[in-house]
Amino acid sequence: MAGNIFGNAFRISTFGESHGKGIGVVIDGCPAGLEIDEAFIQSELARRRPGQSKIVTQRKEADHAEILSGVFEGKSTGTPIAIYIKNGDARSKDYSHIADKFRPSHADFTYHEKYGVRDYRGGGRSSARETAARVAAGAIAKLFLLQKGITITAYVSQVGHHKLEQSYKNLDFNHIEDTPVRCPNLGMAQQMIDFIKEVRKDGDTVGGVVEAVIQGCPTGLGSPAFDKLHADLGKAMLSINAAKGFEYGSGFDGVTMRGSQHNDAFYKDGKEIKTETNYSGGIQGGISNGMDIYFRTAFKPVATIVHEQDSVNEAGEAVKVVGKGRHDPCVVPRAVPIVEAMAALVITDHLLMQRMVKN
Repeated sequence: MAGNIFGNAFRISTFGESHGKGIGVVIDGCPAGLEIDEAFIQSELARRRPGQSKIVTQRKEADHAEILSGVFEGKSTGTPIAIYIKNGDARSKDYSHIADKFRPSHADFTYHEKYGVRDYRGGGRSSARETAARVAAGAIAKLFLLQKGITITAYVSQVGHHKLEQSYKNLDFNHIEDTPVRCPNLGMAQQMIDFIKEVRKDGDTVGGVVEAVIQGCPTGLGSPAFDKLHADLGKAMLSINAAKGFEYGSGFDGVTMRGSQHNDAFYKDGKEIKTETNYSGGIQGGISNGMDIYFRTAFKPVATIVHEQDSVNEAGEAVKVVGKGRHDPCVVPRAVPIVEAMAALVITDHLLMQRMVKN
């Protein structure tokens, strides 16, 4: 199976399955001398881990990150950094009933068709469990970006029809972690939580949207053809489990505007050139322009539901499938750190590629 490597100058390769012995990541290209704050890596994993609240899956995983290589006396050595995360609470028996059945809207059928074999325990490699490895790698990328004055903040802006209408500029990011749904507007957060609980009680699931903003990004990142910065961000977000849509800047709403309204006028602010508005989302011609980069990622309802559904088995025979085990009623609260991690990997990769160009 190919397709487990992401990035160019800052490259990661993840491995492992949901119900295997563990998962992990190898990071290649991390500059030497970076202080590796293991407590920070662990705190990022804690934001993604299962079992952290009543509105997410109740699987209990410590998600302890063990650094196997590439770090000496608290600093990166420039050699590959390998991180291993042990699986501790896998219940494979919860999936024995679908050993030869295809769950609707899961990867069961497509994996079987492509590879002729599949690990049905929790979806194997297709499980969102794999994203813990991305968050560990993203934490190291974040540490690198912090040295450059670049911050990445994500939050939940929509769950089902409960939508936050405020711009990120009018939100207090200090409130993001105040509730388990990770919406900075506490009133809307409570509506989202109540709705997720209602959906869970019905044995169903619901989707949502995660918004993110990258601040402090310099000009010049990205290339004008196939390596556009927003294209790489889009690929990163759409590679996350359950992601169904990506938009940046004005996004789809921009189609309702005229060019005279949508164009971002330039002006000089001291030594810097800025734009009066930012419908471009901080990226023009595929290259960062120094303004805030903001984007949204839509996530579908989790496919596993506690309702009887029609399906077929590997022999093509009609069967009934009922979801069992521990699953998220809504993926977006735990997707927030994953979105941040993937954005950090993209920006770090482009920063290091830009360094190569200038050298």
